[in-house]
Amino acid sequence: MADVVLSGAIRSNLLSMQNTAKMLDQTQLRLATGLKVRSAIDSPTSFFTAQGLNNRASDLNNLLDAMGQAVKTLEAADQGIKSIVKLVESMKAVANQALETKIKATVVTGNQSGALTAGMALAGLGALSAGHSLTVTVGEVTHSVTIGGGSGQVATIQDMIDWANNTFTGAEPLTVTLTDQGKLEFSAAGGRGLSVTADNAGTPVSLASLLGSRTSSNEGVNRDKFERDFNNLRDQIEQLARDASYKGVNLLKGDLLSVFFNADQTSQLDIAGVDLTPEGILNIGTVANASGNHGFQADADIRSFIDTLNAATNVLRQQASTFGANLGVVQIRQDFTSSLVNTLQGGAAQLTVADTNEEGAKMLALQTRQQLGTTALSLANQAEQGVLRLFG
Repeated sequence: MADVVLSGAIRSNLLSMQNTAKMLDQTQLRLATGLKVRSAIDSPTSFFTAQGLNNRASDLNNLLDAMGQAVKTLEAADQGIKSIVKLVESMKAVANQALETKIKATVVTGNQSGALTAGMALAGLGALSAGHSLTVTVGEVTHSVTIGGGSGQVATIQDMIDWANNTFTGAEPLTVTLTDQGKLEFSAAGGRGLSVTADNAGTPVSLASLLGSRTSSNEGVNRDKFERDFNNLRDQIEQLARDASYKGVNLLKGDLLSVFFNADQTSQLDIAGVDLTPEGILNIGTVANASGNHGFQADADIRSFIDTLNAATNVLRQQASTFGANLGVVQIRQDFTSSLVNTLQGGAAQLTVADTNEEGAKMLALQTRQQLGTTALSLANQAEQGVLRLFG
């Protein structure tokens, strides 16, 4: 069948309407998607430039997440340091309490009925006999001696006094004297518990004639409790430093934290951790509290521990300052990267995002043009219909 022949006027109006419909479709699509460039077909230069900007923004966004985690790691370390400082202050308070607590000797003075003399024989004194053992305990230190005249034995009151004074020395000193009233007096300068007993091959023997009923006492004053408290707090520092980790990185146990600021990892900050434990750079030793060896016995030793704690506090403050400076760098780069991401995304948007105000105005204009085109096409068609009148 032959093609339908359209007049020039009708064909011109038809082409104009087709172009208007095409532009109207394009404008509607831009309004629906918000994009003026959706693919390389729309504008190769704008599309690929925007894609490159968005890809870099995406890479930087991933780095922002890593920076945020680095900030949390530093915050965990900072909280750990603050808590360790509090523990060190508590240890210092314990040491000062120990220093303010004056040691009071534990004293046992006999109340036997008769007066004793230095030359009096121990064997035959009440229930005591040769071969019996005398045992003296001061705190956790115990020594025994046999009554008799042989080597290494004691025969008289003076022998026993000399043995005790020569045996209990060092951290658990003991002084034994015979008072003017003929009473034996045992004085433990360390302030720990003191007892005197006798036995015959394991069977207790009465000391009534030697000491009467006053054979033990624990009414002295010592600093043992402060030693235990000090060491317990020291252990807590070790545990706290071990727990101050974030996602497996612990800056208080010497781990290294590397923070990258660009995608190719040529810009970075390495944050070196430190060993903030008593065994590490804090260098806080344990207070000896073993049998016959007590670290808080002498005031000078306590002051030495206080000096160590003051030094540890300075170390903690300096390290907190260092971590704070590192945190400031990471936060500055975080803000910079966030701003750069916004700039990149904004640049990509300028290339691809449609102006909805402009596209809305275009739609109204195209709709008007479409209506006018329909009217013009109708007029052109009416002009051709005039030919029909010739056949009327």
